[in-house]
Amino acid sequence: MVDRKSVPAPVAARRPYQFTAHGITVTDDYAWLKDPKWQEVLRDPSILDPDIRAYLEDENKYSESILGGTEGLQKKLVAEMRGRIKEDDSSVPSPDGPFAYFHKFRDGGQHELLARQPRDGGEAHIIIDGDAQAAQSDYFKFGGARHSPDHKLHAWSADVRGSEYFTIRVRDWATGHDSTDVVEETDGGVVWSADSKSFFYVKLDGNHRPMQVFRHVLGTAQSDDTLIYEEKDSGWFTHIHESSSGRFCIIAGGDHETSEQRLVDLRDSSTTPRLVAAREVGVQYSVNDRGDQLFILTNAGGAIDFKIQTTLLDRPERANWKDLIPYRPGVYVIDVELYANHMVRLERANALPSIVIRDLRNGNEHAITFDEAAYSLNTMGSYEFETTTLRFAYSSMTTPAEVFDYEMESRSRTLRKRQEIPSGHDPANYATTRIMARTTDGAEVPVSILHRSDFKPDGKSPLLLYGYGSYGHAIPASFSANRLSLVDRGFVYAIAHVRGGADKGWGWYLDGKRDKKTNTFDDFVATGRALIEAKYTSAKRIVGHGGSAGGMLMGAAANRAGDLFAGIVAEVPFVDVLNTMMDASLPLTPPEWPEWGNPITDEKAFRAILSYSPYDNVAAQNYPAILAMAGLTDPRVTYWEPAKWIARLRATMTGGGPVLLRTNMGAGHGGASGRFNRLDEVALAYAFALWAAGLADS
Repeated sequence: MVDRKSVPAPVAARRPYQFTAHGITVTDDYAWLKDPKWQEVLRDPSILDPDIRAYLEDENKYSESILGGTEGLQKKLVAEMRGRIKEDDSSVPSPDGPFAYFHKFRDGGQHELLARQPRDGGEAHIIIDGDAQAAQSDYFKFGGARHSPDHKLHAWSADVRGSEYFTIRVRDWATGHDSTDVVEETDGGVVWSADSKSFFYVKLDGNHRPMQVFRHVLGTAQSDDTLIYEEKDSGWFTHIHESSSGRFCIIAGGDHETSEQRLVDLRDSSTTPRLVAAREVGVQYSVNDRGDQLFILTNAGGAIDFKIQTTLLDRPERANWKDLIPYRPGVYVIDVELYANHMVRLERANALPSIVIRDLRNGNEHAITFDEAAYSLNTMGSYEFETTTLRFAYSSMTTPAEVFDYEMESRSRTLRKRQEIPSGHDPANYATTRIMARTTDGAEVPVSILHRSDFKPDGKSPLLLYGYGSYGHAIPASFSANRLSLVDRGFVYAIAHVRGGADKGWGWYLDGKRDKKTNTFDDFVATGRALIEAKYTSAKRIVGHGGSAGGMLMGAAANRAGDLFAGIVAEVPFVDVLNTMMDASLPLTPPEWPEWGNPITDEKAFRAILSYSPYDNVAAQNYPAILAMAGLTDPRVTYWEPAKWIARLRATMTGGGPVLLRTNMGAGHGGASGRFNRLDEVALAYAFALWAAGLADS
């Protein structure tokens, strides 16, 4: 670490840039921190403008100097968290034909090893060694990986810069070598043709958007690949996946409000994709198949929390859809999996999930639920369609993850794997509960809470309050071994299930987007006040934590109610909302307009975003201590957003702080690659939280 006394706080130069829209002039003093060649920087970070690089490095040195006293604590936290990781861990093998496929880690290994073994057990065969691949570059992250239907080949992809440009290669199971097939600048996913002679993939365009689906024939150059589908609307993203039966490649397109899907028959991959139902603004759907029948999960007809409909394969149009599971207000249907004789749906009601299994031969249903106050439940899918076994995972904030195989016919379950904590973990030492925080408009926000079982609610404990609240993404009340390092030091850990997420259904999401976005911020502040009232903590003892859109939430909370917080951790924070939504060239901007509104064309959206965008609402007031964490090659939340935010905070705030920026100069949105390297960043965030709460010596 750097000596704190020798490193002054960086002062970013003010180079005012102005623009006027809808009669309103906005001044941005720090727009220069956005490299005009940002697209090239994603591919080659070394070409970053020297002035910008120097500024980011100065900020890193300053952060290191301020937090230098926590270096020992960070090392202790890393050791603790690593001690809870089973280093030679492996997944439960998933059967497919003669083999069962799985991934594993070696002792000390950072990256996964992809492997298989004979279906009924036997010696494992490693096909791809992630550690060996990672040794060839400074950054490494696996993308998709999928074996061919004939089990002879394995398509796999990796990102070696952190910019989420994935290169696909094909490895031969017999030789262990990659073929000459190299497909670059993809989203990483692969769907094989039935004859194992070609595969489909999605290529990213010049603005890092997934817009084109190609078919690659093995043994040919990427330049010879056939364009199968191209999306013309820059506000729509396109992805592909295999249908449950394995018969179709599903081309799924959409934004945050509307969707549209097409089917490509994998038995005849030269056929033109078949449209299921034409896009209709506000209507979302996803499709799956079982024989000559299609199953559709949709919000059509005002089904806010979604319903399940069916139609015949040769009559896929929306007019032919018929209800199988009608819309039930308050019961959010999250996902549907199909098997030869069963349909499995994952639902959430009152912020608690359940799995419901339906026998498609007779319509009988039964559910799998658990009794804890807050928990996480997820289905895990299967390579096989002709099976009666459902695999699912369960955990709670006190209970490590458990993987079960559930026999849908006999309704019996078998525990296949329980997450091991090598350093030891007794769930009885911890307690999880849930309270409801009432907001000023009467909404009740669920708050999941973890603390030591001997915790006494005296209002004195420090508390980490985590929030997200965007895109309909629900935050599960699941187990995290890392959190124990805070809880064992006296912290209460709380998750605020705020509006903007779908924790209480899709309507909960709709009440936290666009012109209702401020509900997300108000909910988060309300949960903080409710936790204080219930004596879990007190003002200036709370550390807020959120990433990406959750980082926007942190910035808004700091502007609106900074007096509640001892500190704020904002990872890759989306804080420069207005400028980003005004720049249609950025990778995510057009698809994000349905989420936030389009300030370019819509004055109401412009004014709404301007009213809450954290960067634009930095005020001359006291702020809590803030740590912003960024990634130089992040294509989602670009590095300059947190850089500009910290620069403006430091120039404007009248007291409090300090405000710190730490940029990973060799990574993107997901932070450092490798399961142990990532712990360094978690440890930094947690050390900052402990430091802000006055517990840096613990």
